[in-house]
Amino acid sequence: MTLRVWVFQIMTNHAQIPKGQRSKNSFQSKFLLSFKSFLFAFGFNSGPKLPLGTVEVLLVGAKGLENTDFLNGVDPYVVLACRTQEQKSSVASGKGSEQEWNEKFSFEVSDGDTELTLKIMDSDVGAADDFVGEATIPLEPLFLEGNLPSTAYKVVKEQEYKGEITVGLTFTPEVEMDNVGVDGYDFRL
Repeated sequence: MTLRVWVFQIMTNHAQIPKGQRSKNSFQSKFLLSFKSFLFAFGFNSGPKLPLGTVEVLLVGAKGLENTDFLNGVDPYVVLACRTQEQKSSVASGKGSEQEWNEKFSFEVSDGDTELTLKIMDSDVGAADDFVGEATIPLEPLFLEGNLPSTAYKVVKEQEYKGEITVGLTFTPEVEMDNVGVDGYDFRL
């Protein structure tokens, strides 16, 4: 069996499964995601960037954040950004040096999305909010593993440690094969 025939069989078998019943973690789904990445890398699709899937972020909590207010405690919230998409958490519950959110956020990721940035701000009533620091999380390990358990990431400001923030990450691939077909077939996950 040639490689082309083998790829064609995987794609046609996968296309015959109703979309709602397809497993995102099946061999076929993972293979098609890798195959699509290969095609893009070698310039077989010059169309617009298509979503690769969804990154779900569980913002768990933070500890040891620097207090930017002299009179009051820190009232942090987080601005989560993935390229041009941006979302904002609520102000954290908890007093002292440990805050909790336990909030979920979703981002659609494309081929060029390589990191998630968490910008921690201190909410101030009647004044501009203070920048506490930020954490940058590379997404490549998530794309390879599919799931990263809750992990503490360093919060830095001007290259100085300012505490840590804990998040869990899940990646759900969604491969669209609109511009890539074999003998006219449209293969979608």
